[in-house]
Amino acid sequence: MKAFVKEIKDHLAHKLIPFWERLLDEEYGGYYGYMGYDLAVDRKYEKGCILNSRILWFFSNAYLCLGEEGLLKNAHHAYRFLKEHCLDKEYGGIYWSVTYDGKALDDTKHTYNQAFAIYALSSYYNACSDEEALELAYELQHLIEEKCRDEFGYLEAFTRTFAPEENDKLSENGILAEKTMNTLLHVLEAYTELYRAGGEEAVADRLRYMLDLVAHKVYNPVLGRQEVFFDKQWNTLIDLYSYGHDIEAAWLIDRALEVLDDPDYTAKISPITRTITENIYNLAYRNHSLLNEAENGVADTTRVWWVQAEAIVGFVNGYQKDPGRECYLKAAQDLWKYICEYVIDKREGSEWFWCVDSESRPIEKPIVEPWKCPYHNGRMCMEVIRRLGQ
Repeated sequence: MKAFVKEIKDHLAHKLIPFWERLLDEEYGGYYGYMGYDLAVDRKYEKGCILNSRILWFFSNAYLCLGEEGLLKNAHHAYRFLKEHCLDKEYGGIYWSVTYDGKALDDTKHTYNQAFAIYALSSYYNACSDEEALELAYELQHLIEEKCRDEFGYLEAFTRTFAPEENDKLSENGILAEKTMNTLLHVLEAYTELYRAGGEEAVADRLRYMLDLVAHKVYNPVLGRQEVFFDKQWNTLIDLYSYGHDIEAAWLIDRALEVLDDPDYTAKISPITRTITENIYNLAYRNHSLLNEAENGVADTTRVWWVQAEAIVGFVNGYQKDPGRECYLKAAQDLWKYICEYVIDKREGSEWFWCVDSESRPIEKPIVEPWKCPYHNGRMCMEVIRRLGQ
């Protein structure tokens, strides 16, 4: 156990943090938005606001984890860019992306994007007690509640002025969904962090509301999994089993229950996350790694970077809930060995490959782009340290 935690802490300190520090843009602010498979940085590529929020989250929590002042300076840098360039000062909310020099590029307002800004701002507040950051987080939370809800739950895609539009950014597999499990999960995640930071009971009430949606709309009790894409009234649109999202959801939902500290909801929801974890272990944990997803029962055998990272946290969480399931802890350690051998890019100046194929050979995709960030793998490191490092 000690060796496992030490290796992961060393990886965070000596691989992930230095890599992302080198992408800091001194001239225009924020962090560079693209590094190709060839390790060439495009300094004039758009800067995804999700990427910037996740980098703000990463450095804020790295500081809380390791206590090094330089990490807080990196977080300050990300915060300034988010506040000054990603935030729409006229209509409110966070843009989808800005240009390399900080001008609005894709001015879509997506609930998913607002959620990640809340998540990041709440952590930044925890790191440095900046009241302005917490106020911004609450402003975005109120905006979600006022602009992004209907009678059935949270809508997702909007124009700059919050007129509804097609949800193409969070729809995949040939489906155009009005609601997604993915966005609901990350609003839950964001509100969990906001409630932990600020303690407002109104946020706790929204957490309960979302946990009810998970239990009664998203979770399929017959199959023991979450459904993924839905119409407006939560009717599922496709037979898709997202292994990565399910194992991520298992621990994020348990985290929400821990922060909420409501015995009734813990009793109601915790059996769901236990079942999800067990099913992922039995169905998707293959050849020392986790499969990506299965559509119509056909498995996608690509090993995606974030899926492997979330599986480690999910299995550690499952072990902590039930120490008798030592197989979960062994699976987490086994996944780490696989990541070290095949997923971490050993080339100088790189980070993790996006994914590898069924033969564990890297697929040529970017090392950094609007979705490829230090959120999943960095968070995995910090969660392992937090949970097992004592």
